[in-house]
Parts: sequence; C-alpha cells; structure tokens
Amino acid sequence: MKGSVLITSASSGLGLAMAQEFARRGYHLALAARRIDALEQLQAQLSQDFPRQTFICKALDVCDWPSVAPVIKHCAEALGGLDIVIANAGIATGHAVGSGHLADDVQVIQTNVVGAMATIDAALALFRTQNRGQLVAISSVAAKRGMPGFGAYGASKAALATYMEAVNAEVFGTQIKTTTLFPGYIDTPLNNHIRNRPFVIDVERGARALVDLIEQQVTESTVPVYPWNLISVALKWAPRSVIAKQHRPKS
Repeated sequence: MKGSVLITSASSGLGLAMAQEFARRGYHLALAARRIDALEQLQAQLSQDFPRQTFICKALDVCDWPSVAPVIKHCAEALGGLDIVIANAGIATGHAVGSGHLADDVQVIQTNVVGAMATIDAALALFRTQNRGQLVAISSVAAKRGMPGFGAYGASKAALATYMEAVNAEVFGTQIKTTTLFPGYIDTPLNNHIRNRPFVIDVERGARALVDLIEQQVTESTVPVYPWNLISVALKWAPRSVIAKQHRPKS
C-alpha cells in the first residue's frame, strides 16, 4: 500500500480528479473542502471502488485559516500520519482593476494566498514532527505574467509560488520535500467560462500529469510540462503591447 495524501478543495475540479487518480494508485486519502455533502459522496464512491484503502473527509474552509491546522492534525491522526499535503484550494475572478470588483479580488487573495499559506504552514509543522513529508502547492501558469483582467488571480498564484520558494529553502537538506506546480488550461469550472483556452486538456489527463509530477517529487514544473514550459518563458519576455491584447478586461 502506498502512503497517505490530504487534498484541499477535493470536492470538485482538479482536487476531485486528483483524489480519484491517487485512489487508483493505491493511496489512502484525506478529503477536505467546504462542501461536506459532495465529499461524503466521493468518500462513499472511493470506498466502494477501493475497499482496501482508507478514505476520510472533513469540512474545511481555508479562508477560516485558524481552523486549518486542527483539520490537518485530525486527518493525520486518523490516517497515522500524512505523506503528502496538497494546497489545492483556489478561486478565480476576471475583472479589470478599478471596475468596482475589489471585494471579489480580496476574496481571491484570501483563498489563494492566505488559505494556501495556512495549509502549508500547518502541514510543515506536522512534517517537522514526522521528520518527513511532501508539501505540494498548486499555482498556475498565470503566475508567470500579469494578464489583463486577471490581475488578482495572477498575483495570488505568483505570491504562492514565491512563498513556496522560501519554504523550499527552509527545508533544504531535510526529509521534507516541496513541489510547486503551474498548470496551464485544464478543463475545470475554474476556467471553463473563458472563451480562449489554448492547449486546454481534459481534467482526467490533467490529474494524471499532476500526480505523476508529485510522485516524482519535482521541485517545480508546468502542467503539462510541454508546451507550457515554453509558453511560460515566452510570457515573461513578450512585449507589453502583445500582453495588452490578451484577455481584454471586462469593464
């Protein structure tokens, strides 16, 4: 039997697909999300399909950051420790700066930055007591360059990536590993309202690519690796005039 994995926002999208993929590969799972009813349905299905594995679920809103550490501690106790913790919870908005949607942008920062930090902080505290573990953060290719209409989302994912760089340096030389993943367009409710999604892949393929990279314990990678490794470099060096034409902000 393989190890145990905790995934935040496991009730839909990438979190759900990763949970199913990890289950197929023989892992025990702790499933956390706000929607406990959806988690319980997923837990029941996985338990039926993989009766020799353990699946637990726990309601968690990462924006209620004081509640994150107790949930991770509970899941670790229930599974006899955690080998991998995946900070996956995230939301996105698509508004121009100054268009009257600051409250939405603040919620993006609360979820994608503060909620992720709370998850990573609690997981790292656990891993220090275990003297082992793997921290995984789901960032985005959007972290590579600020795009019009998605300023808050890109900023949140860039902040998460920078935070993980610091964590990686702090655990250097220990048995604690860090992995930061930068997905391109994977077909989930987070982005399926966007009209132009170049190189989009289905969520099942995306989950397989994510789990492959997590199992390889890469420090960081785009997902899929190609073509987004090349696109992420191109984004950094693209002229501002080109960037300004992309994803024109809503007024």
